[in-house]
Amino acid sequence: MFDPEEIRRDFPILERTVNGRRIVYFDNAASTQKPVQVLRAMEEFMKKHYANVHRGLHTLSQEASQKYEEAHEIVAKFISAYSWREVIFVSNTTEAINTIAYGWGLWNLREGDEIVVTIMDHHSNMLPWRLIANLKGARVKYIDITNDGYLQYEKIGEIITEKTRIVAFPLASNVLGTINDARKITKVAHEVGAIVVADGAQSVPHVPTNVRELEVDFLAFSGHKMLGPTGIGVLWGREDVLEEMKPFKVGGDTIKDVTLNTVVWHDLPWRFEAGTPNIVEAVGLAEAINYITRIGIENIREHEVELVAYTLKRLEELSDEVEYYGPRNPQHKTGVIAFNIKELNHHTVGASLDLFGIAVRTGMHCAHPLHYRLGLKGTVRASYYLYNTFEEIDYFIDSLEKIIMLKEKFKKEIPAEVCTGT
Repeated sequence: MFDPEEIRRDFPILERTVNGRRIVYFDNAASTQKPVQVLRAMEEFMKKHYANVHRGLHTLSQEASQKYEEAHEIVAKFISAYSWREVIFVSNTTEAINTIAYGWGLWNLREGDEIVVTIMDHHSNMLPWRLIANLKGARVKYIDITNDGYLQYEKIGEIITEKTRIVAFPLASNVLGTINDARKITKVAHEVGAIVVADGAQSVPHVPTNVRELEVDFLAFSGHKMLGPTGIGVLWGREDVLEEMKPFKVGGDTIKDVTLNTVVWHDLPWRFEAGTPNIVEAVGLAEAINYITRIGIENIREHEVELVAYTLKRLEELSDEVEYYGPRNPQHKTGVIAFNIKELNHHTVGASLDLFGIAVRTGMHCAHPLHYRLGLKGTVRASYYLYNTFEEIDYFIDSLEKIIMLKEKFKKEIPAEVCTGT
């Protein structure tokens, strides 16, 4: 059975106190906490098996190489890839998307071509395409959203045209939590021969992901948002597309042979993993995925839907003072709630919540165009994961009520201009 209280025992940091209160960690969309199983797996590897990979015939190098390659297989199975050869380890989602932009876009885009992204995209799935468009003389177009936070699917057929070469979009919004209909977008994109890039940073850790069913050409996501360490992310691509793509970074381990005049690139996925990779972090990511698999990604998804439904119900009690954004249907969202308290700056609210030991994110969440589209200068974002509980939500709502009651006091004691950043 799925038991958040049992799960919480695997996360020592959740026992910590902040400002005299036991921490309530609601910043999971930014990064998740790590279970002891992941920490132990990384420590065990460094203590007993560590060596560089693919560079030695000695025992330690062979053991390290095996564990590193097994990590590719574990990821491939988790997302239902056709082969582990399609799984490329990068440092994070941002590097994955830049790898596609410079490895595929730079070599295939021509002047006058079009790239389609969305208003709700994270900067990491928007700015690389804008840079490539500037380099190649291409044009970037945007799919807008409805006022309640859904993509305007009825306009996709007008925006994606015969000139479209790339369509990039988030599987889920990091601000609104909106889960997008990938197959609707992919169908239209493939009809005009466009490549489809899915940003899965906010989706893969929370929603069952099958790349065969999504029918995308590329998928990017990060390890640290799914109980793994920082410094490790995944670029999945269809094998036939990857075979035609140029390496973005080149050097050690990317080649089979080099002369002064020629180079023979390595097989997949190694040609895209230049230099000594993040070996220890790959071991940690593999264990994080094993942990999620043991609990069940479907169970995690169901738990988050229930948490969101409960939160939205509780927020209705504060509707005169609190505005929240995005879909109202919990089934259409990940565990993300973006909101503001009227007349209080979002940074002030975040700093105030910290006084209660509640960790949230404030600002524009690396999605400035989306906030401008909503007419907002920023939001407070609470985001959940498998170890969060209904009791924590009750405490969160109670804390918001206290902040509202003491609104004028918090305005004076925590001025917004002190709380900088985005």
